[in-house]
Amino acid sequence: MKQIIPFIINLPVYLAWIACTLGSIDLMAQTDTANAGKQRVHLLRELNVTDYRSRLSESLPEVKGTYLFAGKRSEVVRLGDIDANIAEKNGRQLFARIPGVFVYDMDGTGNQLNIATRGLDPHRSWELNVRQNGVITNSDMYGYPASHYSAPMESISQIEVVRGTASLQYGAQFGGMVNYVTKQPDTTRKISFQSINSAGTYGLLSSYNALGGRVGKWTYYIYHYNRHSAGYREGSRSDANAQFASLRYQATQRLALKAEVGRSAYTYKIPGPLTDSMFHQNPKQATRERNYFHPDIWVPSIQLDWKISDRTQLAIVNSAVFGTRSSVQFDALANIRDTINPQTGQFKPRQVDMDGFKSLTSEVRLLYKYSLFQIPSTLAAGFQVMRNDLHRRQLGQGTTGSDYDLTLTKPFARDLHYKTENASISIENQFRLTSRVIVSPGLRIESGTTRMSGRISYYRPENVPNKIRHRFVLLGINGQYNLGDEVQLYGGWSQAYRPVLFKDIIPASVYEKVADNLKDASGYNAEFGFKGKWRGFYFNIGLFDLMYRNRMGSLVMNGENGDTYILRTNVGDSRHMGVEALVEGPLLNVGKFRMTWFSSTSHMDARYRNARISAGADNKSIDGNKVESAPDWTSRNGVTAAFRTIRLTVQYSYVSQTFSDALNTPVAQPTGAKGPVPAYSLWDLNASWQISPAISARMSVNNLLNNHYFTKRPVFYPGPGIWPSDGRSAVFSVEINLGG
Repeated sequence: MKQIIPFIINLPVYLAWIACTLGSIDLMAQTDTANAGKQRVHLLRELNVTDYRSRLSESLPEVKGTYLFAGKRSEVVRLGDIDANIAEKNGRQLFARIPGVFVYDMDGTGNQLNIATRGLDPHRSWELNVRQNGVITNSDMYGYPASHYSAPMESISQIEVVRGTASLQYGAQFGGMVNYVTKQPDTTRKISFQSINSAGTYGLLSSYNALGGRVGKWTYYIYHYNRHSAGYREGSRSDANAQFASLRYQATQRLALKAEVGRSAYTYKIPGPLTDSMFHQNPKQATRERNYFHPDIWVPSIQLDWKISDRTQLAIVNSAVFGTRSSVQFDALANIRDTINPQTGQFKPRQVDMDGFKSLTSEVRLLYKYSLFQIPSTLAAGFQVMRNDLHRRQLGQGTTGSDYDLTLTKPFARDLHYKTENASISIENQFRLTSRVIVSPGLRIESGTTRMSGRISYYRPENVPNKIRHRFVLLGINGQYNLGDEVQLYGGWSQAYRPVLFKDIIPASVYEKVADNLKDASGYNAEFGFKGKWRGFYFNIGLFDLMYRNRMGSLVMNGENGDTYILRTNVGDSRHMGVEALVEGPLLNVGKFRMTWFSSTSHMDARYRNARISAGADNKSIDGNKVESAPDWTSRNGVTAAFRTIRLTVQYSYVSQTFSDALNTPVAQPTGAKGPVPAYSLWDLNASWQISPAISARMSVNNLLNNHYFTKRPVFYPGPGIWPSDGRSAVFSVEINLGG
């Protein structure tokens, strides 16, 4: 690991490979010039064909780029084909056709998507390998894997989701992978322009403006985005902006080099948590007027794609995540008010926390097609190196003011670096045993070390684990059987793990200790299902089994001198089993009027196994308790009516009751921090109209019946208690596309 590859070190390799192919470039250029003199060019008139797709659901192909997807459950959401509230990133609408996606509505201002699958933790999607155009955007995979980078949905053309059995190729995450694919430039024009402007309730105003095109061998795409929202709740406010630039050079038909950089930033004024009584009295009320959250993240990348031959393809990506996540808050339980001290005439000083991210990643992937004993095979191999430095500064004393101000009046009580160096190798081989049978075994080897250094003012450094090794050999196998051209059986089993995170090993006070023998969480994903088309209907129905071992928690312990302390350690396992079903098809087709419907439903049983945690002054078994934020039922259903270029979609969503804590506290506590999260059902209405080839419009009415609900009672950020989700809201968007 001392010889770990730095971020930019592969650039000379790029240049060397490009130099090696200059001969073929010149040869192709000469051939093109010679052919140009012999051929006549005829320009044809442009022909536009408009139709309505009877089904919108699809899976990734068996092979895409340097990745293998045969036998894995995958889904693709094309945002241009669905009616959804894109301006506010409404998760239950964006992921409506992907069964089992749990959406944590942390705020209604459209800042970020917080999702999970199969009963995992949805906080900032940190159980998923989150990517944009194949580039990792998680802030720090080994220290704080939350995805603070948040591109506007106006910039995204499609969302690709692969479940946990993809952990060998992408990374070891239990949840699998989510890839947000940005819009691509119009390569038929030198310049084209797109502008999407939205206005809505609660002061929503957003503007997305993009330019793209092709000039010779160069293609480019850039955008700038701004959004302001006062938010559903009193005292909240959000101001966001994002930028992106992509430049691609197509050296030959086989060789391309691409550079991209994306940035997202927002400042969110946090209205604070509520107790149950507050929520029932008025879910829009605020308990905080001085709390703010501000991430500012950059994601640069350089990528080389080289089709060496018809059988061999190479991809190299160097990328990074740079930026900060800062907050200033009066941090207390919901029933503790933030009031002025009559003796001083001022508020209490706020708490300042700042994280600095520096995550560097190099990925090399090779795809090779060959035959073994006359069996067509495809080998996908990858090598990944990461070097991360998470600089965490917490518990600083801030000002007594009310604005977003990170000024310190006392230094940080914690000032720590969490540095990780990790290398991994993945190999997966797709054997096409017959024209119908595909088997894909694979493995992933992880080797790395995390070291912590710095200062905790209230704790002796020698009592904190400062070195954690990650050593894993993960195995997996997937298979696919084609019953015909339209129906497939698929299934697989794959191991996964999650490293011990920064927050797991930081003691909250002198009364806490961290176990010396902490283990990374490990386990597996297994799934079996069938998908395909039958009489105009599309379906994808599967079973899954997820085992999650060595979950983190706290135990009450007695010291040698009789004192009591809290030990942060591995407390047990959990097992998640269920079914995920999607069915979509036509209802009516009369002339230019069409109706379709879909139903996306999952049933899950996620429970703790062989586990116990602290409960007051004792430890209590939670064996058989339900896992937090893991609903038994999640169902989203919709009907779409289309006439000519007008579409209208009505969607019904239902999520059953969940628990906020592992003890499954049956009655809500006065603080609102523990208790059940009631079931809720919602109606949404969305419409779109292609007014002309250059102008279109969208309209959304969310939570049509104005139901009061919440999705989670968080135990840490943004504060323990109830965080109400949005009531009824409306958004109207106009899109303009111009070519030059």
